[in-house]
Amino acid sequence: MPIKSSRRHQRLQASATEQALLELNETLEERVAERTRALAEANMQLQLEIQERARAEEALRHGQKMEAVGQLTGGIAHDFNNMLTGIIASLDLMKRYIAAGRIDEVERFADAAVNSAQRAAALTNRLLTFSRRQSLDRKPLDPNQLVKSLQELFSSSKGANIDLILELGQNIWPVNTDSGQLESALLNLMINARDAMPDGGTLVVKTANHYLNASDLGTLESVSSGDYVMLEVSDNGTGMSPRVLARAFDPFFTTKPVGQGTGLGLSMIYGFAQQSGGHVSINSLSGCGTRVCLYLPRHHHPEAKTQA
Repeated sequence: MPIKSSRRHQRLQASATEQALLELNETLEERVAERTRALAEANMQLQLEIQERARAEEALRHGQKMEAVGQLTGGIAHDFNNMLTGIIASLDLMKRYIAAGRIDEVERFADAAVNSAQRAAALTNRLLTFSRRQSLDRKPLDPNQLVKSLQELFSSSKGANIDLILELGQNIWPVNTDSGQLESALLNLMINARDAMPDGGTLVVKTANHYLNASDLGTLESVSSGDYVMLEVSDNGTGMSPRVLARAFDPFFTTKPVGQGTGLGLSMIYGFAQQSGGHVSINSLSGCGTRVCLYLPRHHHPEAKTQA
């Protein structure tokens, strides 16, 4: 009798355990399904937030670029007006020479008019290319070539009392970045340098190959040690006080009068450097000028890596 009772008790226990396991499995499946739904909803919300942030960043980049275009307009309009004056004067002389029967002598005036028109067209095309809205498009590029392509815009916008000096290094490494973003960064640095020299001065744009040792930088952001291309824009203008220098990269911080700047320029350049895996630094003293160095990682061609 005790044996049968014990077996019955064991069967009851096994049945109860089995029932408990079935109930646990059912509730576990429900909990897993509920958790899966919650994760799916959270993931969808995250994707929407990422898309919205990307749109906002693109709009901010374009706004900052258009701000630079607006500040460039004054110098470019003056330069463009000079070109139009050359065209009008050449056409007027052609009319006079034709009226006087000196048709054989008008060719040089026609050449001068065509040359001025071509320069004006090239300047307009450069400005349109710079201001065009476009997404990030990283491609290998030659930093020296890009700086040279911007020389005309630099010259048109710097002001007559500012000397522009290009110091382009030899055998500069290629970089893999968005040319439009880099153009925007350099032009904004040039505008800042120009505005810091209201009484004239010297604006220097420099390129050089550089090795960065992350441990020597003393920065909070993560920067990898390695080969970088340095693009430097410096001036001998008013410079910055320590208080202003400490906030230079803060979004919307500006020392310019209302309506003359949003304070987005340097913060956007900082963001561009971070997105590119690079670094940006500012050295400045009040009354002694400012030097901004943008570092972009050296681009290694795939075939070069294979051979190495």
